[in-house]
Amino acid sequence: MPELIPDSTEVDPEPAAATTLLSDPDGDRPDLDSVVAAAGPGGTLEEWLVPGAPGDPEVPVRIHTPDTGPSGNPAARPVVLEIPGGGSALGGATHREAFAFAVARATGAIVVSVGYRLAAEDPTAAADDCYAVLEWVASGTACPDMDPDRIVVLGDAAGGALAATVALRAREEGGPCIALQALLDPGLDAAGSRPHPFGGREATGQSVPARRIDLTGMPSTYLTVGERAPFRDEATDYARRLRQAGVPVELHCRTGVSGESVLVRDAGATRALCDAIVRATARTPVLDHD
Repeated sequence: MPELIPDSTEVDPEPAAATTLLSDPDGDRPDLDSVVAAAGPGGTLEEWLVPGAPGDPEVPVRIHTPDTGPSGNPAARPVVLEIPGGGSALGGATHREAFAFAVARATGAIVVSVGYRLAAEDPTAAADDCYAVLEWVASGTACPDMDPDRIVVLGDAAGGALAATVALRAREEGGPCIALQALLDPGLDAAGSRPHPFGGREATGQSVPARRIDLTGMPSTYLTVGERAPFRDEATDYARRLRQAGVPVELHCRTGVSGESVLVRDAGATRALCDAIVRATARTPVLDHD
């Protein structure tokens, strides 16, 4: 067996030089925490455990309620079910405060961030966890300040795929009514993936929204994708097929962006997203715009 070389100075000079441009994880974690803290509370944050599907563990959620607008249920707030991205292997709901509170404050909605199980724990559990939280919100018993008739399902990257999967399941099972599915740089197809060296299962239409044939009856859709995002073509094709199926779609392709800018606090993309949420959850219908 060849000897491992721990000394980076013995690595080829060209890639070794490139490593100096990489970020330092130990330095990035405090930076991320400072970004979260900089958002300020902007409201109240609660951590709950929601019943999972039968036989499954409880699902942790973080509930962000803005400090403006009604409380005590004089007029219950709309709910944004926020499904974080992270490639189904990283991330979670714990570092979403800046984005979640920005959306909550701008829309007056309660934002429920889902801490679903990751693929390393159970490759198929994430969609079940997210759907269980959707059913909990729609039950009307979750929280008196939540309006179960005004639900938005929102996800970015892998979370966008989960949001689309949850919306498809709700349609197929006659489940909760979704006012809007908001898909942010969503990874809707597995065409660009490669088999894992240790094997795995072939992706099917059940787990890959872009491979679904019938998209009729889907909720109104807000889809934003960066011009240089890896899944741009799949995302824009999904939007086209939704429109062909008679689904109202608002599509934004952000010029010169690779993805994720919609999660930047106060970014124009975030404002456009929040405007779409307000329109979709308005008690009085609002005319769509181009």
